[in-house]
Amino acid sequence: MSTAGFDVLGIGNAIVDILVHADDRFLVREGLEKGTMALVDAKRAGELYEKISPAVECSGGSAANTIAGLASLGARGAFIGKVCDDQLGRVFRHDIRALGVSFETPAAADGPPTATSLVLVSPDAERTMQTYLGACVELGPEDIREDQISAAAVTYLEGYLWDPPMAKAAFLKAADMAHGNDRKVSLSLSDPFCVDRHRIDFVDLVSNHVDILFANEEEIIALYRTEDFDTALQAVRGHCEVVALTRGAKGSVVLAGDEIYIVSAKPVDQLVDTTGAGDAYAAGFFFGMSQNNDLARCAHIGNIAAAEVIQHIGARPDRPLKELLEAKLGAA
Repeated sequence: MSTAGFDVLGIGNAIVDILVHADDRFLVREGLEKGTMALVDAKRAGELYEKISPAVECSGGSAANTIAGLASLGARGAFIGKVCDDQLGRVFRHDIRALGVSFETPAAADGPPTATSLVLVSPDAERTMQTYLGACVELGPEDIREDQISAAAVTYLEGYLWDPPMAKAAFLKAADMAHGNDRKVSLSLSDPFCVDRHRIDFVDLVSNHVDILFANEEEIIALYRTEDFDTALQAVRGHCEVVALTRGAKGSVVLAGDEIYIVSAKPVDQLVDTTGAGDAYAAGFFFGMSQNNDLARCAHIGNIAAAEVIQHIGARPDRPLKELLEAKLGAA
C-alpha cells in the first residue's frame, strides 16, 4: 500500500454527531429501536433535539471516523463527503483537516444544512442513532475525481451511502474508478437495518465489487439471513479477498481464502460508549495493512483502536492512536 499517495480514501456521509446520554425509557417512549441507526427528516430531528438533555457536538460519520482514526495512527488518509457552507459544515471541515486528512469536496452553497446524527448513549454504552442526512444527499458522481481515487491504495465506502440515490451513483463510480486504476475497494456494511433495506444490492456488491469487507456480527447475519454467526461466516467465505468481522467483546474474525484468524478483543477499564467501535477497528486494520502486517496483526491493531474509542464519549480517539499503539505493542 505504500506506493500510493494515500493509504485509504474514505467516501461517506459528512455528519456532525450530537451525543447525549438517554435511558431505555426515553427510547421506548420515542419509539426508537435500541442499537440501530434510523433516518429521520428535519422535523423529527428537531423534535428529538428539543427533548434531550445537554449534548456534546463533534464531527462524525462512519467513513470519516475511520479516516480520522487512520490519521491518528500516522497513516495518509483522504475523505470525500458533502457538507453545506454553514457553521456545522465549517466545523466538520476544520476538524478533519486539522487531523492531516485531505478533504477537498466543495461545500454546497445552498440546499439542506450539514447533516447531523443524534447519538443516544444508553447506560449499557449501547448507541441508538437518529440521523438527518441533510447535505449528504447532495453528494453525487460529480464529486468523485479520478485523480483522488487513483491516488489511494484503497477506496473505502460506507454502506449508509446506498440510501441517497445520488450518493449511490457516486459510490458505484468510485468503485469502478478504483478497479480501473488497479486499486482496492472496501465496504463497511454500516448497520443491520441498512443491510435489510439493501440486501440484494449488498450481496451483489460483496460478491462482485468489493475486495475488503468490514461488518459486525449482526450485519453479516442480516446480509445472509442466517440464524447464527458461524453460518454467516461460511456464507461469506470466498466472496472477497479479505473479510473482517467484529464481534464486540468476542473480538474479531478475519477470513482470507482458506485462512481464518480469530483475534481476541482487548480488555477495557470501563465501557462508556460503543459509538465508532467498528470505525476505529477498520482504521486499525487499514493501518496494519499499510505497514504490510499479516492479517492477524491487522486485526490485533484494529482491536486496540476499537478498545480506545469505547472508553469515552464520542466516535473518535481521545488520544493519538499512534502513541497508544506504540505503548501497547511495545508492552506485548
